[in-house]
Amino acid sequence: MALAIILFASTNIDDLVVLVGFFADRRFRARDIVVGQYAGLAVLFVVSAAGALLSLVIPKAYLGLLGIFPIIIGIRKLIALRHERVPTDQATSLHRAPSSYGNIAGVALVTIANGGDNIGVYMPSFAVHSGSQVAIIAVVFVAMTALWCMLAHRMVSHPRFGAPLRRYAHIFAPVVLIGIGILIIHNAGTIA
Repeated sequence: MALAIILFASTNIDDLVVLVGFFADRRFRARDIVVGQYAGLAVLFVVSAAGALLSLVIPKAYLGLLGIFPIIIGIRKLIALRHERVPTDQATSLHRAPSSYGNIAGVALVTIANGGDNIGVYMPSFAVHSGSQVAIIAVVFVAMTALWCMLAHRMVSHPRFGAPLRRYAHIFAPVVLIGIGILIIHNAGTIA
């Protein structure tokens, strides 16, 4: 169980920052973010488990191509910021847009794209553990995902830190997403 916690925390600390950006964006409902995060992590888990069996078939450089998704989402957010002028009182409100599959898919795609390092760490770990141990790791990951979502939401809702996060995170979130995408592509050696 301790191994599962360490695996999750070490590979998902950057997801906490991304989750703060999503929770601060008034166009995303909390439910969409949580569902998207779970969907993305479920895909990473399944790919890692399957990859543990086929780890020699999937070159790391191809996994780096997933970095394109956060770059595209970040660019789209920057373009939307440029065309959108939001009054300060609306920018700091906690009003959320209606639930949409697009928001869920966006969060899931960013989670998956940001998970290249997760797959690289999970595959060898799953390969050396039994099926029951991998199932226990899955349960711990479910609990840790809930904790991550709760922490990010609380940070955005905090009386002192929440207002600045809600006011400025929408500006920093696209830049962080683009940076994560570039880092994923670079670290995977995709360009080379």
